[in-house]
Amino acid sequence: MNANQDPGSDTNSSLSFSHKVWIVTGILTLSVIVIFVLKAAFSVLLIVLAACLIAVFFHGLGDMIERLTKLRHGPSVFIGVLITIAFLSGIFWFMGSTIQAQIAELNSDLPEMIAKAKVSLSHSTVGNKVLESIAGFDDSRMMSTAKGVFNTSFGVIGDLYIIIFLGIFFTVDPSIYKEGIIRLTPVSGKKDARIVMDRISVVLKGWLKGMLLAMFLIGILTVIALKIYNIPLALTLAILAGIMNFIPNFGPLIAMIPAVLIGFTISVNMAIIIAITYLVIQTIESNVVTPMIQKKMINLPPALTILSQVLMGTVSGFLGILLATPLLAIIIVLVDELYVKKQKTIAISNDLVR
Repeated sequence: MNANQDPGSDTNSSLSFSHKVWIVTGILTLSVIVIFVLKAAFSVLLIVLAACLIAVFFHGLGDMIERLTKLRHGPSVFIGVLITIAFLSGIFWFMGSTIQAQIAELNSDLPEMIAKAKVSLSHSTVGNKVLESIAGFDDSRMMSTAKGVFNTSFGVIGDLYIIIFLGIFFTVDPSIYKEGIIRLTPVSGKKDARIVMDRISVVLKGWLKGMLLAMFLIGILTVIALKIYNIPLALTLAILAGIMNFIPNFGPLIAMIPAVLIGFTISVNMAIIIAITYLVIQTIESNVVTPMIQKKMINLPPALTILSQVLMGTVSGFLGILLATPLLAIIIVLVDELYVKKQKTIAISNDLVR
């Protein structure tokens, strides 16, 4: 052994390696625990996001009332809350029983509608090919899925009564929660945190304004068209079409299914006419309202939107799909503000140095 070599060096090296192993093990364990906790609490986080959207809606409505009446922002928001509650109460007071009866009727008639749709399709060559392509599907499972989608759609509307009260707390004094988040950030990052939160607020306000306008337009056009065709349950189908438009890509297709099934109970031609009508209405919305939405918020790549909906649907079911788009918008804002812009700043600084 070399006389200059420390006899305890091997032991120290061994202890150092053992210490590193324990650090890595601890980090991995903590990461796994955090992932499981986030997965378990993810639905709660989505509820918080939904409540934040409600607060954004109230403040956006308050901004509009403030511009029209010249009142201060606080009273304007309070008036907006009262108007919203009165509007929703009026709708369910005058149309609640009708909507509930139509939902129950549509829910109970789904098996018969599916059976009649199969009979109608079997009378044509194209229809037979469609039936052959779906021959491997389990009828009972398809029916239960359709019922689940329909019931869940209106279950979310019921859940909004709970979310809206949480949103009211966020609406009353959002600065408490905003400042609380900013206090958690390091001193060097507080300015960036304020900029990010302000930009997220602007993006969500613009997106929500456009989506509400699109939902209202889709609902009005749908109920008018279905009334012209004398389709039963027109009011419920129109409300469903408006609500499902909140979900890009998949929502309009889901909303079209019960309407087309009802069309099959009348005739194949009526089912085709209803499908074409839905597509025309969606085309109008896509070419008129969607560009307005894009002007108010960041441009969301369609493929990325679909991937986020699939991922969120896998993790959190229907609520995840419902909130996938605003969550994606928030993530893009965070990436843009905290990474992309900083990289551009660094690149510009490097060019100046050169």
